[in-house]
Amino acid sequence: MPSQPTKQLEWFANPRPGRAFEIRFECPEFTCLCPKTGQPDFATIRIRYTPAERCVELKSLKLYLWSYRDQGAFHEAVTNQILDDLVALVAPRKMVVEGDFLVRGGIHTVVEASYP
Repeated sequence: MPSQPTKQLEWFANPRPGRAFEIRFECPEFTCLCPKTGQPDFATIRIRYTPAERCVELKSLKLYLWSYRDQGAFHEAVTNQILDDLVALVAPRKMVVEGDFLVRGGIHTVVEASYP
């Protein structure tokens, strides 16, 4: 069966929970819909975090980000929602989610949300 988008995120146990290290993801194909016009918005989502006991499983992250493709969301809202969902999943030591959205109406928008 082909993969389907889902909001269900998964995690795995951090193989080195006693060591502080940073994990970075860059997702250059993120899309959602403008809630005002219904037109697609394109972005690169960058995630940086220092795990505690759990790490984000990559395939579930890919399917989670894909789930926004047909969802209307303001840039600020979607960036903060991604952070909230990931923090709830893995309870990291720290995390930053950056939404770097392509130009729309002559304005380039970058939204950065951080935890704690």
